[in-house]
Amino acid sequence: MAGRARAATSPPASPPPGKQFAEVVVVRHGETSWNATRTIQGQMDPELNDTGRRQALVVARRLSREAKPAAVYSSDLKRAAETAQTIATACGVSSLVLDPALRERHMGDLHGLAFDDAVRRNPEIFSSYSRTQEIPGGGESLDQLSKRCVSYLNTVAEKHKGERVIVVTHGAST
Repeated sequence: MAGRARAATSPPASPPPGKQFAEVVVVRHGETSWNATRTIQGQMDPELNDTGRRQALVVARRLSREAKPAAVYSSDLKRAAETAQTIATACGVSSLVLDPALRERHMGDLHGLAFDDAVRRNPEIFSSYSRTQEIPGGGESLDQLSKRCVSYLNTVAEKHKGERVIVVTHGAST
């Protein structure tokens, strides 16, 4: 075999630098009256309050001065969707995708309770911080929430390699 030329094999083509990854900007929705009163929202659907609308406008103006996103993705719950619409409008983005995969953690029987009341009624949920513990009444564990949201974010990132996208979601989902 000595003296014989071997055919060179090229490494697989890879995307040029900057095209391998998506830039994903994650934004939490603006305030609702339930946030202000420390009421557990979970997947309940209160709208933004006046403070939340101002917050959405402030972040939208800030993002509009940065690189234009290819798309805006959001939870389909009103508080996130309104924040996302404000951002999409300010950034001149026509692609706004609302998806339940980005919803807040399902809080089961705790939906609508004041946080302090929920702690008194269900101290075991709050005293033992277990990622696998589900909340009574069909609520999600932190692991279930993480799996749902990370899977969706990975899909968005794969679809938008080399692009910037904005994702509007919730406190526990971020």
